[in-house]
Amino acid sequence: MEFQDAEKHYTAARKLALKEYMKNVSNGHMGYLPFLEGVLKNVDIISEINIGLVEIPLKKIIGTYTHSRSISFAHNFMPLLPPSTEFAQKWKALCGIHLSEGIREPIKVYEYLNWFYVIEGNKRVSVLKYFDGYSIPGKVARLLPRKDENNPETLLYYEFLEFNKKTGINCIWFSRPESFRELTRRLEKLEPPNRNYEDRFAYFVSSIYLVFRKIYHELGGGQLPITTGDAFLEYVRIYGMPSEIDEENLRQKLRLFLTELEQMSRDRTADIQTRPAQEQEAGLISAIGTLVWPKRKLKAAFIYAKNARQSGWTYSHEMGRAHVEKTLKEQVETVYFDETPEGDEAYDILKKAAESGNDIIFATSPAFLNATLKAALEYPGARFLNCSETHSYKHVNTYFGRIYEARFLAGVAAGAATRSDVIGYVGTNPVPGVVSGINAFALGARMVNPSAKVRVAWTNAWDDGMRAEEASSRLIQSGADIISHHDTLSNREFSDEYGVYTVVCNIDKKSCAPNEYIAVPVWNWGIFYERILRSILNETWKNIADIVGKGHKPINFWWGMDSGIVDFFYSRRLVPRETQKLLELLKRMIISGDFHPFTGPVCDIKGKVRIKRGSTATYGQISGMDWFVDGVEAE
Repeated sequence: MEFQDAEKHYTAARKLALKEYMKNVSNGHMGYLPFLEGVLKNVDIISEINIGLVEIPLKKIIGTYTHSRSISFAHNFMPLLPPSTEFAQKWKALCGIHLSEGIREPIKVYEYLNWFYVIEGNKRVSVLKYFDGYSIPGKVARLLPRKDENNPETLLYYEFLEFNKKTGINCIWFSRPESFRELTRRLEKLEPPNRNYEDRFAYFVSSIYLVFRKIYHELGGGQLPITTGDAFLEYVRIYGMPSEIDEENLRQKLRLFLTELEQMSRDRTADIQTRPAQEQEAGLISAIGTLVWPKRKLKAAFIYAKNARQSGWTYSHEMGRAHVEKTLKEQVETVYFDETPEGDEAYDILKKAAESGNDIIFATSPAFLNATLKAALEYPGARFLNCSETHSYKHVNTYFGRIYEARFLAGVAAGAATRSDVIGYVGTNPVPGVVSGINAFALGARMVNPSAKVRVAWTNAWDDGMRAEEASSRLIQSGADIISHHDTLSNREFSDEYGVYTVVCNIDKKSCAPNEYIAVPVWNWGIFYERILRSILNETWKNIADIVGKGHKPINFWWGMDSGIVDFFYSRRLVPRETQKLLELLKRMIISGDFHPFTGPVCDIKGKVRIKRGSTATYGQISGMDWFVDGVEAE
């Protein structure tokens, strides 16, 4: 009976092999297993390390060591040779052993880039893969390639080696740099609920990751072009690292979250709305609408990280809310939540806003993004918008302004006014939206003053007055006679430093203070909020199930000076008259679309051409900017 079963299983396994072989060959790929001897051609291996006996996930075993062994198997490790061959008889014998007592004898493998290639035990692997086994013990020799700073694959592998050394985990893989280090930091805080688990890493694998993996693949996650590790890390960024998993609860969350993972993994671009839609156009609402319009006032909530007395950023959004209250008072009711903790803790406030019956919720800080997505997934009856630049989610629309346009003009004013040719720039966080603003400012300064240098000091915080003052002080000490600081004109009671200003210091520079204000980029959020809410009021929203369904693209609102959401003021007393004429001309041309601050040629600080002559930067180039233009000096 066991022989007949083995015969039947070999026939089935061979059918799987022939199907896989033909599929790969018809697509122009090799039909057989990869073999390590071929993979290692032209690879500089610096050492071979004996790791010892390791439990190897079968999904990580992808090939054989030699070509002669590889041609017995299709790409899925199923057997290709006819049933009458000696190879087939041995496979069937191993099948019988597996069915009766289990395969226990370790295989022998090479590990290269966290993939395993079999030296001895190919048929054992084949049998276990056929029966959908999870792992097999193996004696592992690691082949270590030379680290190449220009090769992302080897850099990621060396990051994995650090992770593997600390945790002993080899069943998880990522496709993006820094992911292993992020997971390590999260695992170091994990406390297993059962104190019998002395090894938190073993607990993580058995009780958290493998449970996640099972449910993720049951729901079809394996079809996405990302690793399960990528999906898991995105999940914990939104929901946090679970100490234990309730399978049904996880399944419910993952069903919704898979739509976001598909959006992220396939790198589907959002529809970028660069200017307000006409009120009669329905396209705007089909992109953001989620409600059936009720016969009552529309309720809108605004979530602030700080309060309007202490923060210029919050003040600018609060002025926008006040504008809505004034212009739409018969149709819109607003509420705000200030002093909201930045990060994951913002979820509780967002939850409160949703449960209070608000139809639309504006989360006004990029630091709220993960918490906003978590709330949006759990409260589909409300619509969530987050004030940030570079993200494309199905359940959360993002909005921002092309503030770099106004910063370019501010740079022109600063370049004309500086006497030391050193202009200081207080930067928040080195993310693309901030980097593009610094670059635009520097391009403007060097347009009128090719000798100007823009020196950057980071606060590493979105809205921290004390750190900003410290950064200003460092820049002044380094020779800057002009500082570019906060964007928004605001109440002097909570901000003595804003825009672009000159500084005055005592003789030894121990005490400096803002002196003359030259120019300032300005946010007019009221224009944005009014246009969005008017569009909602003038349309009947569809149900969210229709909006976030398959095929729907998210929308990012990215309005500029042509919409009025971004503006620019300057001092007619301090800016030279000829520079004023240039500023007025450039402002009109930016608004009309006849001039773009990022017009090539633009070179980075190493002299590499980033934007070619005659072309302008795309949205993708600006929203992903991770380089500085020539003339920028950043810490």
